Amino acid sequence: MERLRNFGYLLKDLGRLYTRRFEERAEALQLTLPQCKALGHLSRNEGISQTRLAELAEIDPMSMVRILDYMQAEGWIERRADPHDRRARCLYVKDKARAILNEIWQLADETRMEFLGDLSEEECLRLIDMLERIHATARAIAAPPASGGAAAIAKDAKRAASASGSHPGSTP
Repeated sequence: MERLRNFGYLLKDLGRLYTRRFEERAEALQLTLPQCKALGHLSRNEGISQTRLAELAEIDPMSMVRILDYMQAEGWIERRADPHDRRARCLYVKDKARAILNEIWQLADETRMEFLGDLSEEECLRLIDMLERIHATARAIAAPPASGGAAAIAKDAKRAASASGSHPGSTP
């Protein structure tokens, strides 16, 4: 039981170390982590608004505007008028960004392989399965349903964990 007390520390520190290593690699491409996150999320959610992309990538909306301005100037993305809201713009990845996206995914693959290098493939799959289940539980706790209490939260967490073959919101 004593080792379980390290759970929060290990998650936090592992996230910090992984992020730092990814950022070191991204520097070689002259990209920042927020740029990689924005482009990665956009590639999976084309047609979304700037506001929604900022939420998905967990980037401050004003920072997101600057990131998108840069990407648009580089010819990586385009902003189109939203047919349902004349004030909003829908975002799309342009072909020029596809090569950059491939490099970002390669950096993510290299970083992940480096961190999981001491685990067998079976251990890696078990680890991901357990992390997805913990993640589903944490999300259910963070956003409890309007009614139903703890039983509903646990049920939602189990349903989300069993439904997730791969996490659609994963980023580099």
